[in-house]
Amino acid sequence: MSAIRGARERARVEVTAAIKAEARKQLAAEGAAKLSLRAVARELGMASSALYRYFPSRDDLLTALIVDAYDAMGEAAETARAEADGMGLSHPDRWTAVACAVRDRALAHPHEYALVHGSPVPGYTAPPDTVGPASRVGQVLIGLVHDARLADGVAVPRLPPGLRPEAARMAADLAPDLPPAFAVALVSAWAQLFGLISFEVFGQFTRVVEARELFFRHAVHELGRSVGLLEGRPGGGTGT
Repeated sequence: MSAIRGARERARVEVTAAIKAEARKQLAAEGAAKLSLRAVARELGMASSALYRYFPSRDDLLTALIVDAYDAMGEAAETARAEADGMGLSHPDRWTAVACAVRDRALAHPHEYALVHGSPVPGYTAPPDTVGPASRVGQVLIGLVHDARLADGVAVPRLPPGLRPEAARMAADLAPDLPPAFAVALVSAWAQLFGLISFEVFGQFTRVVEARELFFRHAVHELGRSVGLLEGRPGGGTGT
């Protein structure tokens, strides 16, 4: 019985992967708003009723694709962080390496990026299942600053007095191990990072920025400075 159960589980994994792969093709061709379970089933030679056993609704399939997209971006950031740690890069260079890995993932898979950072899908509300995957890149950035602070590699960002209550709230939610000023700076940098990537993915830099990789590296280096990362501090011995 265990062999039969194992075969069924493997078959389910394979069919689920095929459904998601076909759905990603539809995203690229038609956009998320036109994603159709019936069209996916038709392309796979499945009855619609059979596909519903894997994804009961379009929203369930969208959620699976969104989680996959966030997880892939998070994995890219985490891998880049680990590689930068292993190379003993400075804290600003670690930050840049992570940002570049996220950009590379977005440019290589623009339709998946658009699914999570483009226009909202009409009629779709993301469930709590997406929150953890969506936070992975942010957690890497927070971890970089946290470890740089342990190594005395940061300066506390400036915080206007009027923002102190909001900064305290944000820090409690997002970065309880850092002074509140860092939470404000990190959220601002996170928003600007994805703004830079979105401008490139969606074509807003056309006829504006030509040397895009150099421009991006410079911009995210400045974002690293904005969160307090100091130059010339080696990455070793930070507790990573």
